[in-house]
This record gives sequence, C-alpha cells and structure tokens, in this order.
Amino acid sequence: MIALGLEGSANKLGVGLIRHPPNGGRAEILGNIRHTFVSPPGEGFLPRDTAKHHRAWVVQLVREAMKEAGVAIPDLACICYTKGPGMGAPLQSVALAARMLSLLWEKELVAVNHCVGHIEMGREITGADNPVVLYVSGGNTQVIAYAEQRYRIFGEALDIAVGNCLDRFARTLEISNDPAPGYNIEQLAKSGQQLLDLPYAVKGMDCSFSGILAAVDSLAAEIKSHPGATTTADLCFSLQETVFAMLVEITERAMAHVGSNQVLIVGGVGCNERLQEMMGLMATDRGSCVYATDERFCIDNGIMIAHAGLLAYRTGFRTSLEESTCTQRFRTDEVLVAWRD
Repeated sequence: MIALGLEGSANKLGVGLIRHPPNGGRAEILGNIRHTFVSPPGEGFLPRDTAKHHRAWVVQLVREAMKEAGVAIPDLACICYTKGPGMGAPLQSVALAARMLSLLWEKELVAVNHCVGHIEMGREITGADNPVVLYVSGGNTQVIAYAEQRYRIFGEALDIAVGNCLDRFARTLEISNDPAPGYNIEQLAKSGQQLLDLPYAVKGMDCSFSGILAAVDSLAAEIKSHPGATTTADLCFSLQETVFAMLVEITERAMAHVGSNQVLIVGGVGCNERLQEMMGLMATDRGSCVYATDERFCIDNGIMIAHAGLLAYRTGFRTSLEESTCTQRFRTDEVLVAWRD
C-alpha cells in the first residue's frame, strides 16, 4: 500500500511517497523531495510569498517524487496532505494541490495533523517504542506522551516556539536564512566562549521564550553600538544553552511522571546537535535513551505526512472533498490515534 504525502505548513514544500508492507513490517521510503522558500537576510517569510512559492513548485516536485520512486498513479492508495497547524496561505495552497490530485487521479484524501506526522515519522525511523516526545520547531514547542489513543501534551511554549525564538534572533543579527536561520545560529554558537546571564523562564511544565528573545536582542544592540569582549557568537551560544536547558528540564520531568526511559526529539530544531547532546547527558544520568533523526526527517517533509496519513488510512479514516479544509490551529491531542493500542 503506497501513499503520496504533501507538506507545506511553513516555508518548506515537501512531497513524499511511502510503502507499508501488507505484513506490517517496516515502512519503505520511496521518495522524499523538498524545496525551501528562502527569504533575504534579516527578513522572515511572509505567508503570501510562501504560498506563491508552493504553488509554483508543487507540480514539479510531485513529478520528480513519482519518478524517483518509480511509482505510477494506479499504484497509489491515497493522497495525504497537511491539514494544520501552520501558516494559513501555504496550507491552503497545499490543500488545493491535494484536492486537485485527488480529483484528477480519483484517489481518496487523508488530512494529517502536522505534529502527529513528525511523531510517527520519528518513531518509524528510530524504532522508539513508547517515548516521551520533545517536539521543537519554528511553530511548535511541546512535550508529549502517548496515552489512550491520544498524544497528550504535558508541557508547551506559552508564547513563541523555541524555533521562532532562534529564527527571530537570526533576523536581529541579519545572518543568512540559507539553509536555515536556526542552523546558522548553531554554527555561530560553536565558537562562543562566554555564557551570558539570560532569563530562564520555566513555569511548571511550560516555557516562555519571548522574554529571553527581548533580552538577547537588547544585548545584540549594545554590542553593535559599543563593540567589546562579547561577540555575536557568545550571544548565540548563550541563547542556545539557556533555551535548551529549559527544554531538557521539562522533558526530564515528563519522563519521571510517566516512567519512561526513552526520549524522541522531532521537529526542525531537533536537528540541532547541541540539543541532542544536552538531552543525551540527561538521559544517560537517568539510564535512558535518546532517539533523533537527521535533517531528512527532522525538518518538515512530505514523507512524514504520507506515513501518518497511511497509518490513519489503514484504520478506515478518510477525508471527504467537502471536509478537505486546513486550519492554522490543530492541537496534537485532538487527533484520535486509532492505529496504536
């Protein structure tokens, strides 16, 4: 059984094809293609421009993915697309493309929750059985554990996501958005020497990142007007160390609460090697394991939508044409995870 997945909730347009064997074995990735809308240094990506990018590239990416996978239209069981959460205009562009393919090829639609797509792809690639999940990206920051056919949110960002915090600081520094602002922050942080005092805002199981961003923005302005011993690398280093320590703290608390010895890191920020290292130190102290993937699967991609959609499709879930909408707000715990016990 083969599914085509379309992802476009932010600035990355992804098309993926996946096969689930009939005997219930490991999924086979047939194609995973992505194209990113990159805005100029110092600027973010606007919904209008991002949607225009997705509309311009989606047909070409579908063709390339089908060719790479060696899959013909009759081989497909369904068309899966991101329903949300995400940016409105890009989501609408991808939903429109999914409806078009569904009608043109006479294939059923499956609407997928973006966050659940990340979790299920991470579980499939790493083999993590029942982990506590740290989901960190430009739009979401959540600590999640599975219970009774729902992915339950134990803690989350109260304001902006951790990835958004890093991206916005990259704009403050006016560094390149290619390949990604968070990646470029990570590279600068590797040469940082000073750990500066920044606000540490953990509130119960939740985090707040807007105050930290305001503080580090202020320090960046001071360095720009009065250069001294502190460098922009020190700022990047200090920002990463502080926000990642917060994430490790709430993840460890969730592990203790549910009695888990596994952590799975998913989402675009999950590619960060320093975050993986810090989480690994905590896990080692607890006698636990950390699971993470590389940029092929951490960063938004179509294959995760195809995988999660096909899991739902096999349980009998379908999305009618009339219900094939998208939404900017779609909580992880709203999804019935019928494919798990």
